Amino acid sequence: MKRNLTKLLGITICWFVALPLNAGIVSHPDLIIHAGTLLAVPGESPKTEQSIIVRDGRIVDVVDGYVAVPDGATNTVLVNLSEEFVLPGLMDMHVHLLGQLSPEARNEALYVTTSMDALRGAYYAHVTLMAGFTTVRDLGGKPEAIFALRDSINDGYVPGPRIFSAGSAIAATGGHGDVDGYKSELLDLWTPNTICDGPYSCRRAVRNAVKHGADWIKITATGGVLSDTKTGTDQQMTNDELQEIMDTAHGLGLKVAAHAHGTNGINAALRAGVDSIDHGSFLDKESIKLFKQTGAYLVPTLSPGTKIPAQMEGNPFFTDAIKKKANAASAASLKNIGLAYKAGVKVAFGTDSAVTPHGENADEFEMMINAGFSEMDAIVAATVASAELLGISDEAGTIEAGKLADIVAVGGNPLEDITTLTNMSAVIKGGEIVKFLERPRR
Repeated sequence: MKRNLTKLLGITICWFVALPLNAGIVSHPDLIIHAGTLLAVPGESPKTEQSIIVRDGRIVDVVDGYVAVPDGATNTVLVNLSEEFVLPGLMDMHVHLLGQLSPEARNEALYVTTSMDALRGAYYAHVTLMAGFTTVRDLGGKPEAIFALRDSINDGYVPGPRIFSAGSAIAATGGHGDVDGYKSELLDLWTPNTICDGPYSCRRAVRNAVKHGADWIKITATGGVLSDTKTGTDQQMTNDELQEIMDTAHGLGLKVAAHAHGTNGINAALRAGVDSIDHGSFLDKESIKLFKQTGAYLVPTLSPGTKIPAQMEGNPFFTDAIKKKANAASAASLKNIGLAYKAGVKVAFGTDSAVTPHGENADEFEMMINAGFSEMDAIVAATVASAELLGISDEAGTIEAGKLADIVAVGGNPLEDITTLTNMSAVIKGGEIVKFLERPRR
């Protein structure tokens, strides 16, 4: 199947074209992108009237001025973003693509199949991509479903962001990440293979996750807000368990992300050598010191703390235990994340989407500003810093020659109004145009 992009780009459109079954070998047309304002490297000053040359899904060059399509170049498409602010594709380091929180979420576990999880995940992946997020890190989902979704996107069968996935979390028996709230027979039946107790059991759990295809290891170092238990939000995995997980994962070449709310759990995970702390609600001065000593990243996920409290009343999912934890974490997170940022802790962008709706990922930017971030540093967190955390700085995070052509555009200047990032006018992933709204040239 061939797509006549030249004709499509001549009208105002917002589209995605279904890929053929042999999508993995489809060649995309070359692109010449005219960028009115280009933030090629977040953290540096933007430039105006730039041309981005894309061939075979990668950026060949970025040049001053607007380059014309060469005569006779039948496989080259001009993408007019001369009225737009253009920047690298955004990255979200904490999503759960297979589902989304709703009043029926707990009951759905009884009848939603793994296959349906994967299909719903494909829908949420598409929504996320259309919001401008070309790469995500999925930190918790049924391994078979999320790994199939990751691979099918990579092979071109379904549209979605590039996924780095952990599968199911490494967690302690009865802790956050284990199954909870159901009768005993279901608890025993549904316990993930990555639940562990003691260092040797946790070594096995890490190896099990790697065996089944994990790109990352996700651990739940502390209790969690949405677990229907009264065990709190502080440390649940012991120091020797944490250390064994780090040693095993790093020995196998994988990084580790730690769900961590409580102060003791945050600091224990940092001392053990974790690569990122996700949430970090109750971090303290010692946490900040450890972040800077170890070089670990903080992934704040402010969205749930901002959005969830207003949705709890009348929602049967939110038991009294969950409400108590949610209110406490929400009250602490904005201030503490701001303190970490001001102290120079490295921050990567994350939302915990699924707890909040997929596709609203960019709302997190405004919350970061409210916590004290500058607009530029918030964008750096979602591009350069996230690429560094994933270890793909040579492939993504900036618009430079040799890198994948992950490019997005908005109608306003996000360095002046960060909320413009919630309304993408163009999304290009790996040289493939997945969303485009052309504006007339002035």
